[in-house]
Amino acid sequence: MLWVPAGLALALVVLPVVGLLVRTDLRRLPSLIVSDSSLAALRLSVETAAMSTVGCVLLGVPLAVVLARTEVRGIRLLRAVVLLPLVLPPVVGGLALLYLLGRKGFLGYLLDVTAGITVPFTTTAVVIAQIFVAMPFLVVSLEGALRNAGDSYEQIGATLGAKPWTVFRRVTLPLLLPALGSGAVLSFARSLGEFGATITFAGSLEGVTRTLPLEVYTQAESDVDSAVAVALLLVVVALVVIVVARPKALEGRA
Repeated sequence: MLWVPAGLALALVVLPVVGLLVRTDLRRLPSLIVSDSSLAALRLSVETAAMSTVGCVLLGVPLAVVLARTEVRGIRLLRAVVLLPLVLPPVVGGLALLYLLGRKGFLGYLLDVTAGITVPFTTTAVVIAQIFVAMPFLVVSLEGALRNAGDSYEQIGATLGAKPWTVFRRVTLPLLLPALGSGAVLSFARSLGEFGATITFAGSLEGVTRTLPLEVYTQAESDVDSAVAVALLLVVVALVVIVVARPKALEGRA
């Protein structure tokens, strides 16, 4: 009996991609994919997604450890706030970033006055927006792994005289490695497909902030065939990332 809902679920995922393939003009597909605007968007998407993934790892690993190993009042509320971007509409996140780091935002105003730095509508804004929406995926993966592993090994290391940093480096991090790989791939894929927060906070400037999702949106207003071709390119890149970077994720293993 499970084959019926499972088949419907699979169809819901696969058939829209088939629809793209059916709509594609195969004769124009190569020229549309290798156009200057498409290649620029692809390069920018890969570069910003890679930088965002690094940022997610550097910030998300300590945050996940704190959430998993700290037992203080308010930690559940803090966890809810950290996971807020998972349920928040991306365009709302973009507005929040804009009113934080824009010239009228309190932090953006300080950066502009003290250092002459303007963040919105730059490539840096793309990276920040991607980190905002992607980091919770990494944090969820790592926190779950830490909670399942327990803290017995860390306690043993501490009783043997290891300092906290040594315990973190020699015990905690190795425990996190499998989940870190899966979480990093999820973060990269989410960054690659980010649209709402990016267009709100960074805009759509070709070669500067126009990533592949924004290129699809831009092309859809003037040339549907180009939009479909770029959309297929984005699907292929996402599949390559998942299959090549983390094949075990497809098998249900960390």
